[in-house]
Order: sequence, then structure tokens, then C-alpha cells
Amino acid sequence: MKKKKPDQVVYNEEDQSYDASIKPYATGVGAPKITTPDTIAWKNTNIDKVNKQVKARYDELKVQFDALIEQFEYNNLVYQAKFNFEPIVGQTYHLYKDTKEQSFLSLIDPTECNFNHLGSFRLNADKMWEKL
Repeated sequence: MKKKKPDQVVYNEEDQSYDASIKPYATGVGAPKITTPDTIAWKNTNIDKVNKQVKARYDELKVQFDALIEQFEYNNLVYQAKFNFEPIVGQTYHLYKDTKEQSFLSLIDPTECNFNHLGSFRLNADKMWEKL
């Protein structure tokens, strides 16, 4: 008959060794309490942080996109206007509507004519019109 070891002794019958020090859990009454970490709070905190970061980046991209669309619309408006000259880069031009509601581009300042002034624009080096 085999002699059984006391309950407080951790003995591996297969290896014939004492292996309390390599167990992944507490083996004695005096061992510290095993507690599982609260990962739910950590996850929720980090999910909130990531969501705020993604929203901030989205808002930045939306502002850039809106500015690009506005620039596209201004360029579309000016390039569809009638003009009989080649615009010079860096020069300021004025966009008007005539009595037939057709838009045209002119060098004449809004204070010097009676047409409906739609806006003033400058042609930049990239051939893009910038609203002034």
C-alpha cells in the first residue's frame, strides 16, 4: 500500500517530484489570492480613446474634403465662364453675370461697372483659381 502525502504537500505522482513552485496557481493556504484582471474596464477605456481619436481624424479629413470641394466648385465656376483672353498667373480677375445671366471673367474692377459681381479670383501657378 502506497503512503499518501498530506494535502498541503504538492507532489506529482507521475514525475515523482515536488512541483508547487512551477504550478500556475496557488498551492498553499498562505499563498496570495489569485484574482483575474479587470480587462473589461481597460477595453472600454481604450475603445473610448480610439473612438475619440478616429472621430478627430475624421473631422480633420472632412474639413479638408469640404475645402477641396469648395475649391473645385470655384474652379468649375470660373472655367465655365466666358473670357476672350489668356489669364496670367498671379493676376486678379473678377467674375460677373451679364443681363442674360451668363457668367464672364473680366479685369474690370467691380467699382467700375454695373454688372452682378460674383467674386474675385486669382490664378495660381497650378492653374487653380483662388477666391479672394
